[in-house]
Amino acid sequence: MKILFLANRVPYPPYRGDKLKIFNLARRLKDDHELHLLTFAQTEEDLTYKTELEKIFKQVHFIYLPKWKSAITCLTGLWDPRPFQVLYFQSSKLQWLLDSILADNKFDAIHVQHLRMSPYLAGRNDLPRILDLPDAFSLYWERRKTVKRGLLTTLFENIEQRRVLEYEKILEQYNLSLVCSAEDLEYLENTHHTGNLRLLPNGVDLETFSARNHDYAHNKTILFTGNMDYAPNVDAVIYFTTSILPLISARLPEVRFIIAGQRPVPRVVALSSQQVQVTGFVKDLAETYNNASVVVAPLRFGAGTQNKVLEAMAMGVPVVCSHIGFGGLGIKSGEGAIMQTDPVAFANTVIDLLSSEEKRRTTGEAGKRIIQTQFDWNIIAKRLEGYFRELVSKK
Repeated sequence: MKILFLANRVPYPPYRGDKLKIFNLARRLKDDHELHLLTFAQTEEDLTYKTELEKIFKQVHFIYLPKWKSAITCLTGLWDPRPFQVLYFQSSKLQWLLDSILADNKFDAIHVQHLRMSPYLAGRNDLPRILDLPDAFSLYWERRKTVKRGLLTTLFENIEQRRVLEYEKILEQYNLSLVCSAEDLEYLENTHHTGNLRLLPNGVDLETFSARNHDYAHNKTILFTGNMDYAPNVDAVIYFTTSILPLISARLPEVRFIIAGQRPVPRVVALSSQQVQVTGFVKDLAETYNNASVVVAPLRFGAGTQNKVLEAMAMGVPVVCSHIGFGGLGIKSGEGAIMQTDPVAFANTVIDLLSSEEKRRTTGEAGKRIIQTQFDWNIIAKRLEGYFRELVSKK
């Protein structure tokens, strides 16, 4: 098949988030299909990755959209009913280039990544299109309102939540719309009463995040990973450090908490202490997981599934997480990840794991089996390929 990927960010380097998913899916589809890519480059550095991406995509097209220009577009669109994150990626240049590419090529299917990119092909009913949502954004914003924020922040988030909820109806204009968790799928079906939703889970690159004979003997290192300028992650590490870690330290005073992730904002950097280490960007994240005793994911808002949970499970490291993203995994608490929502219960579960090598081993080994059978990117890519073939068969 000849497939066009329309992405909101350059999918390289594939460290976290949006970039990771597109890169891993395309890398596994490239040998059997002809892939093309059209995406925004937001920095000069993004433009340097074209050579790497041409190892996967036959043609790579960039539209340079610096962040300052996107910010101006958002400011001029204060009275626009569309969500700010959609306005942020609005570009007449991209629309023109997309129309040109479609005129010059006959694609069997088009993969549109993110609600942010949905306007560009929403009206093209003559083309077989899949809209791939990383999560249910209206659910994300609804949950975000449950965490107390400043007055201006609360006002903005309420506006964005209402805009996203209304705008999400655009998913009905696509042949298929995909979400990464069963929880998000159920929410969107109940909210928008649409019948074109399917599941495409997040996956794990088992070439990178494979068990490395993890040593279950060490019991003093708690790890959190993720982009540390992402609001749910920032809130999670502050919440853990102030409300949960002291309860753990009272019982296990030698424990260390490592916050590993790129672009830590000042509020995260300020958490650094003798007990808390903020690493910034980590190139070999798999080694960081392997050196951890327990991985925590105490997110209080968000949607979809959490890569940090999947990756730790793949490495055989036990995870303690909140309900955010857990429901969509389709596993029982204890199968690699243990769910807790109350801070005291969360702390006690971490203490129980740190106090028992056997519990760490049993939980970690269970998670590893789950990932290998359900969340390998090779399996996820085959499912996406099946969706593409379904569109082609109906064309």
